[in-house]
Amino acid sequence: MAAASLSRYRPGRITIKRSIVFVVVAGRLPQAVASAEKFNYLKQILMISLYQFRPAFGLPNASPFCMKVETYLRMAGLPYDCPRGASLTKSPKGKMPYIEDGDRRVADSSFIIDYLQQTYGDKLDAHLSERERAMALSVQRMIEEHLYWAAVYSRWVDDAGFKVSSRIFFSHMPPGLRQLVPQLARRGMKQQMHGHGMGRHSRDEIYALGCRDIAALAALLGDQAYFMGAEPSSLDATAYAFVANLIWIPIESPLREQAKQFANLEAYCQRMKARYYPA
Repeated sequence: MAAASLSRYRPGRITIKRSIVFVVVAGRLPQAVASAEKFNYLKQILMISLYQFRPAFGLPNASPFCMKVETYLRMAGLPYDCPRGASLTKSPKGKMPYIEDGDRRVADSSFIIDYLQQTYGDKLDAHLSERERAMALSVQRMIEEHLYWAAVYSRWVDDAGFKVSSRIFFSHMPPGLRQLVPQLARRGMKQQMHGHGMGRHSRDEIYALGCRDIAALAALLGDQAYFMGAEPSSLDATAYAFVANLIWIPIESPLREQAKQFANLEAYCQRMKARYYPA
C-alpha cells in the first residue's frame, strides 16, 4: 500500500510548540500496512522536508539562502530531512529553498522562517526586545539585499569566480550542457544585478560597497558570541550562512580578503559550525 493511499488513516497530530514535541494520537495504522511503510508515513507527516541545492565548497549549501534555512532548523531543534530530487519547477516561487510540512509548501527563506516561527514557536528570538528585533531585521536586510549582490558579482560576473562556480555547480552535466548552461546562468545573474542596481556599478565600486557591509558586520559582532548578544537568535542563521559563504569558499575576491581580516568573523563561523554542525 503506497504512502499516498494512507491519507484516510492519518493520525491526529498535537504540536506542543514550546518544546517542539509531536504526539501521534487517535488510533493505529492498519495491520496490513508494512512496518517500513508505517515508519515512512509517520516520517512524512512529522518531519519537515527541506528542498535545496546540493552541498558544495565543503559547506552545507553554497546557496546562503538554503544554508540559512537549514541552519535555522538546526538552531530551533526542528526535525527535518533533505529529500533528493529537489526541483525548481516544484517550488511555488521557482527558486530554492522551499519546504513541505504536511500538506503545506512554503518558499522563500524569510517566509519559511516566518512560517516555522508561527507554527512551532519563536524560542530563538523570545529574549529580544522590540528594538533588538528591529535592529536584527535591519542587519538581515543589509546582508540579504545588499551584501548578497556583491557576493553574486564575485561568483558569477568576475571571471575568476565564475571559473570556479561553473565547475562546482555544473560539472555533473553532460559536456554540451556543461558549456551552455553556465553561460546562460551568468547572463541571468547579470540581468538580475542590473535590475537590482548593483550591476550598474563598476567592479571596484561593487567590491567597495560589499567590503563596507562586511566591516559593519564585524563591528556589530564585536566580542559577542552571537550577533545579538550572548544567546543566538534567528539573525545568526542568516549571518552564519552568508559569512561562511564568503570566508570558506575557494573563490579569491576582495570580499573574501576583507572578511578574513576580521578574526571575530572567522571565530564566529567556527563557533556556529561547532554548535550546529558538529562533525
